[in-house]
Amino acid sequence: MNARQIKSFLMATTTGLALGLSALAQAGHTNHVLTVPLSGGDMVGSAGDMDGSGYGFVFGVDNDPKTLCYVIKVEGIQMVPVKKGMAAHIHEAAMGKNGAPVAALAGPEDGDAADCLTEGEKGKFPTGEAGIVKRILENPSDFYINIHNPDFPNGAIRGQLQGAHSMGKM
Repeated sequence: MNARQIKSFLMATTTGLALGLSALAQAGHTNHVLTVPLSGGDMVGSAGDMDGSGYGFVFGVDNDPKTLCYVIKVEGIQMVPVKKGMAAHIHEAAMGKNGAPVAALAGPEDGDAADCLTEGEKGKFPTGEAGIVKRILENPSDFYINIHNPDFPNGAIRGQLQGAHSMGKM
């Protein structure tokens, strides 16, 4: 799948999510939906994989302040099993800065990954901070996703989280 196909797929997915979430919001639910474009050029302090790209969504579920879900799709980077060095994390730092991981995501070893994490779940939130899900969802520009692999152990691609209203700026 090339970058144009990923963008088309994600736009359709976002539209479906937005319509679904809109209906849920009318039913009394509130869900934050964040987007994240990923590229090797966004790496800070070390070179990323300039052939790599991707996109992701991070979102809350039914106003649950402790559950964070995500979907990641990547291409153009080395794909290996997680046990061989593929990893993904949400880190805390503003754009242009590096920070420590605050959430461990599934490595997209086949080009995609998706899951939901709940605070207190073993190994998912390394800092153990209560309220980290709420902070991520309410302050997306303070966090970024970084995808690591053996070719780029410090990060192959990276992207700052942003509100879904930023989708039109892709």
